Amino acid sequence: MTSTPPKAPIVTGGHTRVRPFNTRDTYPEQNLDNDLCQAVVAGNTVYVRGQIGQDLDTSESVGVGDAEAQAERAMANIKMLLEEAGSRMEHLVKLTIYLTDPRYREAVYRTVGRWTKGVHPISTGLVVSALARPEWLCEIDAIAVVPAPAEEGTA
Repeated sequence: MTSTPPKAPIVTGGHTRVRPFNTRDTYPEQNLDNDLCQAVVAGNTVYVRGQIGQDLDTSESVGVGDAEAQAERAMANIKMLLEEAGSRMEHLVKLTIYLTDPRYREAVYRTVGRWTKGVHPISTGLVVSALARPEWLCEIDAIAVVPAPAEEGTA
């Protein structure tokens, strides 16, 4: 697949939408037509859509059959999206981790732990019967709160 540059953020309803897209383009095999985005900045809070083992520029699945590789890509996507939204990994406050099999937990959580070392976000883990595509084994969504400039670096 070829790389497509991300669409510029848009402001709708007073919030900034990062990497807007339509599901008819990202899921051509499904009969969908939903305007979504990868992240929303609302005030000083950044909400990141569930990330999976997928290249955000090509929509190509990454790490097929490998939950650890998918978690690695999901966390890299989260980092990239936070930065595009004006945030950083240390601003993470909550992660939700979805697994299609509880046996993936250790590998996925080890990967997430490397990306969040020293950050201490809260986390919820769920085992679900499936994700949007059968090759996806884990999905991770995130919430970050960007501190006011005077709060940066304070404990």
